[in-house]
Amino acid sequence: MRRSSTVPDGRHRSAPHAHESPAPSHARAAFQDSLGVGLAFLPLGLAFGALVTQSDLPWWWAGLSAALVFGGSFEFLLIGLVTAAAPLAAIALSAFLMNVRHVFYALSFPLHRVNGRLGKAYSTYALCDEAYALTTDGQARAWPGPRILWLQFFLHLYWAGGATVGALLGSLIPDGVVGLDFALTALFAVLALDAVRNLRGDLPTPALALLSALAARVLVPDRMLLVAFGLFTAGLLTRRLTTRRKPSHA
Repeated sequence: MRRSSTVPDGRHRSAPHAHESPAPSHARAAFQDSLGVGLAFLPLGLAFGALVTQSDLPWWWAGLSAALVFGGSFEFLLIGLVTAAAPLAAIALSAFLMNVRHVFYALSFPLHRVNGRLGKAYSTYALCDEAYALTTDGQARAWPGPRILWLQFFLHLYWAGGATVGALLGSLIPDGVVGLDFALTALFAVLALDAVRNLRGDLPTPALALLSALAARVLVPDRMLLVAFGLFTAGLLTRRLTTRRKPSHA
């Protein structure tokens, strides 16, 4: 049964049904958005944690590294650098080369929707490939700042939690188990397919990315990732400048 209430202009407005549920909170919506990525983060974190213990590092090192560094692929490289007692300069240079792509992410990441200095600081710190892919999707352009922050927090929690559990259970995982590290590759493949599907016919972008990767692989295979990003960025800027110079027709 619906009840009616009188508004100031004399009209009657029907009250909502008692069984109607309110809109989901930002945390609940972000949790639902993060589930797909979390299914890939957890096994990857387990693999990272197991690798930490198998490298004769203490189990707590996995959770601490995942929470503080939060560098994904760089953390796998960091295990070898730490066990080899690499100098800090080499570690810093490796971190820069592997994470320099985040500089390009910042050009289109919706940081302006996040309020407060603390919120912006954490959002910048917790920016990862998966968070960028989810928050720059077409359907995410209307997400408010709290939803973006909750999404990044859940992704951070998945990774740190999976790494800690993997380190605790690392001794129980047989050495012959392979394929856990492929979860990250599979995750990127799914995100790339979703991005291509949402481009609505803008095929030159994935084609430009593929050509950049192939050119970097042929010309400088030792620096493929950095060169591919540079070529791809140069191609996007060139296309942008060329498109802006074309006269628009009414």
